Amino acid sequence: MNNGIHFRPTRADISMAALQHNAAIARRHANNCKLLGVIKADAYGHGAIEVARAIQGSVDAFAVAFIDEALTLRQAGFTQPIVLLEGCFSEAELPVCAHYNLQPVVHHQQQLDAILQARLVKPVAVWLKADTGMHRLGFPPTQVAKAKQQLDACKQVASVTLMTHYANADKAHHQLNELQQQRFTEACAETSPTAALSSANTAALLSSAIDLGTEHNQWCRTGILLYGVNPTEQAETETLQAAMRLTAPVMAIRDIETGASVGYGSRWQAQRPSRIATLAIGYADGYPRHAPDGTPVWIQGQKAPLVGLVSMDMITVDVTDCERIEIGMEAELWGPNLPVSEVAKAVGTISYELLSRVSPRVPRHYK
Repeated sequence: MNNGIHFRPTRADISMAALQHNAAIARRHANNCKLLGVIKADAYGHGAIEVARAIQGSVDAFAVAFIDEALTLRQAGFTQPIVLLEGCFSEAELPVCAHYNLQPVVHHQQQLDAILQARLVKPVAVWLKADTGMHRLGFPPTQVAKAKQQLDACKQVASVTLMTHYANADKAHHQLNELQQQRFTEACAETSPTAALSSANTAALLSSAIDLGTEHNQWCRTGILLYGVNPTEQAETETLQAAMRLTAPVMAIRDIETGASVGYGSRWQAQRPSRIATLAIGYADGYPRHAPDGTPVWIQGQKAPLVGLVSMDMITVDVTDCERIEIGMEAELWGPNLPVSEVAKAVGTISYELLSRVSPRVPRHYK
């Protein structure tokens, strides 16, 4: 993009200090466990390479969704272990994993067969996933011991970490948490007692929904926490810091009469004489098109409501009750002053989606 030169004032400021602060909180919650920093989806929209650089001293390994994301990190010079959470999609990826020290998750029989039949230049570390109740990926608990035994006996496998994923770890007292933990414990009990394990994600770390134990062979996975979001119902004991501040300038201001409408489809009509500010951001930048009237925007030290349908490049905000709004002023769509979780709630989605959908045409500025 213009050799790194950006004239457009709409931007996403990424705080390296906030990333490091949040990673330190994750490390403290993990106790003696090893920590896996999840930076898939371009680090939830924050920039995988820059986030990896910021947190590499606080985590023991990185996790991404698939091999292309991992190779981006390797090409940038990162040497830490990288886990592929979706595993390999073809046998052709296994030699690449061996060459680049990538650790695939094995969650179905075809992946297992591919490893057992592979001939690699060196063994790979693998993560064996058990489906304990999420019913998305993984072997049934009754099949885990056999799969683990096959992997242990395979010369192409350097080590095996047993893992699962909880469907309701964000709710500390959800009945399925205990059931899933019991199923995972029983499945692991049929394998080596010294096997490395991984069950806790960010929600489990913060909500204490899952017993982490005190074993040093336990891995904890942390994703959304790194970016300053608490996904649980439990109040924060330590203050997370927003890693992204998404801003856009006021590009136009107009006064409209009572009854006048704003935007495509004339969805919103003024109930009083109103002042409308147009901001230079829209759904092509990742701002949700389905955002309803009233979605908060932070401008001049206070919240102002979005009004009218979100356009491709612009949104409109009712600033009638705001003082001294001028063209060129900066508005915060989410960030330190307006938590992304609050915007997500107003829009009817989750913070993960808003952050990860900020498009590449929004310049990232790292501070």
